[in-house]
Amino acid sequence: MFSQLATDESSEQESNGIMNVLIQQVWRSSLGKKYIMAVTGLGLFAFVIGHLLGNLQVFGSPDLINSYAYFLKSKPGLLWGARVGLLICVGLHIAAAATLYLMNKAARPDVYEGVKKPYAASVASRSMPISGLVILSFIIYHLLHFTAAIPWINGTGVDFSKLTTRLPNGVEVHDAYAMMIRGFQVWWVVLFYLIAQGLLYLHLGHGLASLFQSLGWRNRVWWPRVQCFAQIVSVLIFLGYASIPIGILGFGVGKTYLQERTNGMSTVTESVQGVEQDS
Repeated sequence: MFSQLATDESSEQESNGIMNVLIQQVWRSSLGKKYIMAVTGLGLFAFVIGHLLGNLQVFGSPDLINSYAYFLKSKPGLLWGARVGLLICVGLHIAAAATLYLMNKAARPDVYEGVKKPYAASVASRSMPISGLVILSFIIYHLLHFTAAIPWINGTGVDFSKLTTRLPNGVEVHDAYAMMIRGFQVWWVVLFYLIAQGLLYLHLGHGLASLFQSLGWRNRVWWPRVQCFAQIVSVLIFLGYASIPIGILGFGVGKTYLQERTNGMSTVTESVQGVEQDS
């Protein structure tokens, strides 16, 4: 019995040792880092699509996106599982990209003054590190703006965390619709948002194509199709995300709802004051 336990422990340790060696080998090689970037990039791409579909509900009735936000908050396990998974993907993606960039730079011969950069290096590929850093800074701001709802960074003077409404079934929920409408009525927030989406377009256009290249799909037949697919998807994602702040700030989406909400709150306040004076 004891010999069997010892054998099992030895086998487990051996398996763990092999796994650690494989992880180290994958991480230390440039090809391994490209695979890590491809897998994590695919996960982040899926999130970008899902997040866009959720946010586009702002063009529907207020109850639509408020019900969606309430559903997410009512499933803390699902919500936090997704957040942790995204955090891991972002961390691995940035770490792999940074170390791969440094490895390539160290292996590349010095570029002397007057020597032109390779023609094959597109604007998108050369700007990947910069666009990635700007997108990261935007993500941090976006989380503080709408997820953490920090009042002093939204430019409105309104505490978004205190915005509430009631669904048709009578349940009181956070008014995510009013939060988005108010949040995108600030011009500099919209400008930062659009700049970030423009850089996301460049990042995705190159990143999606590189993802398929890492998976071995670069050949005469598939590569033009892959590049076309990456550009079309990137443009659609940009248009989808950009339509939200432009629709709110430029075309007054949700403006009537906020006015009705403000008028309703004013009526309630006046009624309360009248009751207090009568008493």
